[in-house]
Amino acid sequence: MSEREKLTDYVYQIVVAMIQNGVEDVVISPGSRSTPLAYALASAKDIQVYRQVDERSAAFFALGLAKAKQKPVALLCTSGTAAANYYPAIIEAKYSRIPLIVLTADRPHELREVGAPQAINQIRLYGEHVKWSAEFPIPDDAKQTLPFVERHVARAVTIARTNPLGPVHMNIPFREPLLINFQESLPPVSFKGSFIGEITPSEESRYVLTQLMNQAKKGFIIVGELPLNTDLHYMWEFVRKVKWPVLVESLSNMRTNIPVDCKQYIFTTYDALLKDEAFRNKVSADTVIRFGAQPVSKFLTILLSETMPTNYIVVDEDPMFRDSTSVSTHFIHGAVGKWLCELNLQTDLDVEYFNLWRSSEDLAIRHITEYVHSETDEGAMVRTIIEHLPDGSDLFVSSSMPIRDIDTFLLPTSRDIQIFANRGANGIDGVMSTAIGFSQGRKDRQLYLLIGDLAFLHDVNAFIATRYQPCNITVIVLNNDGGGIFSYLSQSTVKEYYEDLFGTPTALQFEQVAQMYDMEYTQVNELNEMNNLFNQENDNPLRLIEVFTDRQENVAAHRRLWQKIHSELNS
Repeated sequence: MSEREKLTDYVYQIVVAMIQNGVEDVVISPGSRSTPLAYALASAKDIQVYRQVDERSAAFFALGLAKAKQKPVALLCTSGTAAANYYPAIIEAKYSRIPLIVLTADRPHELREVGAPQAINQIRLYGEHVKWSAEFPIPDDAKQTLPFVERHVARAVTIARTNPLGPVHMNIPFREPLLINFQESLPPVSFKGSFIGEITPSEESRYVLTQLMNQAKKGFIIVGELPLNTDLHYMWEFVRKVKWPVLVESLSNMRTNIPVDCKQYIFTTYDALLKDEAFRNKVSADTVIRFGAQPVSKFLTILLSETMPTNYIVVDEDPMFRDSTSVSTHFIHGAVGKWLCELNLQTDLDVEYFNLWRSSEDLAIRHITEYVHSETDEGAMVRTIIEHLPDGSDLFVSSSMPIRDIDTFLLPTSRDIQIFANRGANGIDGVMSTAIGFSQGRKDRQLYLLIGDLAFLHDVNAFIATRYQPCNITVIVLNNDGGGIFSYLSQSTVKEYYEDLFGTPTALQFEQVAQMYDMEYTQVNELNEMNNLFNQENDNPLRLIEVFTDRQENVAAHRRLWQKIHSELNS
């Protein structure tokens, strides 16, 4: 068997094993050392290939695609620093629990650490930020090689798909020459498939949860961002049964599509309410249950830290459960499922406690709804955007101020709008690439991206992907010329250094970026200009809406809102 034939059999075995184990999509960046595997993937009919020349952007693109499709997505790059550019997205994938299958081509062993070009130490390159890492053998004709490769791919994809979901890494060395014989059909597989079990809590844990809930007099439920593939039907059944206040983060997607009979139990303004210390004391609970990730709200975290509920139960699919406050008292290993509806609950929550939450929520909703009639800042812009988003659309939101404004201004609704973000590591890097990848995975829904000017600049290379595959996305940039979130923090009080180190104004505008990538461009300077943007028919699937705002005005307007809410709360 020739070296070319050995290489051909090897790479096609990798491809067929990925397809056999549920990988439908791969994002490829160009490079020499990855040539054989790139050829095999591009020629396979059962896998969709996406292209992005910037590896950092490509990895976030794949992350967004995996988040949208709720399935593992593969990444392929050449050797050297190309692989290192994947690192930020891999970190995000770990902490947001997204299944990425990372394939890094490598130099053969004899070219490592001897001064060969594009050769760095890629063994376990991503450390503990991947769930599993494997070094593959050099392609040869040994009897054990292809079965080993096939099963290692199966292991990798299965590990990525097993709760908690996450990235895995396969490092694959190739010797030159790198050309293969193209195959019209894929080779047969000997490994037929992996079967993953559901995580259902033990009978003992369900009994303890039932007892704690039935004994509670003051309690509430927190729902943060939920794992991929969560069936919200079970959460809504649980809400109906419990009849407790349910504090839902925007990323839980339980603020929208709310069933009519559940609306009275859904609470969304808790961050604004809990900024008031007196209110925090009034709503301190004996029992709190949290599903999903920890919410964005800083003041919900403060409430838990200050009051330390007697019972704080975290339900998580990972034994390494999330609890940055270190006040949890119980952990239940489980995923949202049918078991929630089967609990023998006979709760007897204090009526006055529930009514306090309800009346305060109604008060805050009234003030937030009226906000757009008295203010014209970023918050009013965000509230207007939410009100005008078409049914059946998705909103991807950047970290920093955009996600916090969504958390404040997204009120309960029965409309079909869903909210997504990168909140694993909470970074502003790669947001646009993630959103563009996300749009590829949900082509039946229109995607809008809400992002600040610095996050936009951080990832402007994302638009390169639109030159290689059709994309449909409307990007809304809130341009306040700098880092708006720092204006709310203590750093803003040190005037001498604030603008240079934190405000970091660039005086940049983005119309020429839109021209570069053939995007339709719209500039918005006034709130009333926003109202008609979502009703216009557009032939161009790529739109950039640049909204100019003022950082100081934003801070003042937000604080006026909180002051109005707190004044009425305490009157």
